[in-house]
Amino acid sequence: MRKKVLALALCLGLGGLTALPAPGSLAAGASANPVYQVEVEDGTLNGVHAAQEAAGYSGSGYVTGFDQEADSVIVSFNLEEEALYALTVGYRAPAGAKYAKISANDLPAGEIFLAETAEFAETSGGKLLLKAGANTIRFTNHWGWYDLDYIKLEKTEVSHIHRVTKKLSNPNASRQAKELYRYLTRQYGKAILSGQQELEHVGWIELMTGKKPAIVGFDFMDYSPSRTERGAMTSATDEALAWHRQGGIVTFTWHWNAPTGLIDEPGKEWWRGFYTEATTFDVQYALSHPESEAYRLLIRDIDAIAVQLQRLEDAKVPVLFRPLHEAEGGWFWWGAKGPEPAKELYRVLYDRIARHHGIDNLIWVWNSIDPSWYPGDDIVDIVSTDFYAGAGDHNPLIQPYERLIELARDNKVIALAENGPIPDPDLLTIYGAHWSWFLTWTGDFLTDGKYNSFEHLRKIYNHPYVITLDELPVWRTQRFESGSGH
Repeated sequence: MRKKVLALALCLGLGGLTALPAPGSLAAGASANPVYQVEVEDGTLNGVHAAQEAAGYSGSGYVTGFDQEADSVIVSFNLEEEALYALTVGYRAPAGAKYAKISANDLPAGEIFLAETAEFAETSGGKLLLKAGANTIRFTNHWGWYDLDYIKLEKTEVSHIHRVTKKLSNPNASRQAKELYRYLTRQYGKAILSGQQELEHVGWIELMTGKKPAIVGFDFMDYSPSRTERGAMTSATDEALAWHRQGGIVTFTWHWNAPTGLIDEPGKEWWRGFYTEATTFDVQYALSHPESEAYRLLIRDIDAIAVQLQRLEDAKVPVLFRPLHEAEGGWFWWGAKGPEPAKELYRVLYDRIARHHGIDNLIWVWNSIDPSWYPGDDIVDIVSTDFYAGAGDHNPLIQPYERLIELARDNKVIALAENGPIPDPDLLTIYGAHWSWFLTWTGDFLTDGKYNSFEHLRKIYNHPYVITLDELPVWRTQRFESGSGH
């Protein structure tokens, strides 16, 4: 294993490392800030090695061999000024799209996405708050088999200006949906709404923090016909109605048990039927054969959920509706056949609920980042992602946030629809990661004291940047009270 340690001086504006002459680097007069480049192969290599076999690299080579969990490279350098820096990474990922974990000065800083490319290319690593003097950036293997070539750093600032569309996708949206959306757009970039999956956890949060979350998440899972016909029961809609009566915001996802084809054997039980591995249901076949029984069952399932949505609309409850979540992961059957069937199914779902059934109380939330999976602005109101950092890692998740900014061209509100550790609100403001809300998942993610320490929870729920239930407008009035909330 080759190991080299090189401290590189990045003396901003004072000479030191020379501003980049490479293609795509700073051009004269293009920016007030020079761009500086550090070669990754000059860092400290742990379980990886420098190579020169692939053509097109910068410097003396690149770093490869990311195939074990602990494999990493540490790049060391000095800075003259503490500031927020935009990070760009030169890389190659010929074996498919990958991720690399990143930390700055031994503090977790999220992960970077490396799109598939056989040639060396660049990707954004988001922003990093770096100090004056000695700094380190560590790249640690996540989804391996990629090459790292160099990093670029440029001082940057946070933008507080967004161009979010003022109208919902459904022209017939209910007054309640419009007013909730108007509230979200007004708060966007100014505060983050607190959220928790499952109503049963609200009392525990109040006991620990003295506050209740602004948003509670519910699941239509046990309204899926392939579950109800096997005896599954749920009161999720009734719980959502009760939460609305408390003045809270309602969001629903749907762990959609496959309409048919449940394998139902140990490890692949019928109640795991939303997972790709637990069903033989082929969404691509169903969508391409609208005359088939498979397609009929798809529509049957959507209609069953429409019954519950209609109950909520009749009670004038606006809903942040997030169907087909995490599609691009492929672990759920609605994403198992790739982006085109997933996008088509989302459109079928939208048309059946909003246009056929005329249900108008929904704000439609899309939940994948990859542009190839995006179903279109005309049927999406909010873009979101689910992200589970390591226990105690409260980084602002600036990398996925900025990818969503790019996905929606900064025209949509952006939400953290599921999380484990809750991002530190102090870092959210420093980095400009303007998540509209967070929604902590259940179980250990909330209560084990490791993913979110009790001290951290108290900080979150009493932080001036975080909106809790008591700070929401009065939803039952004819209009929101203009003085309520942040």
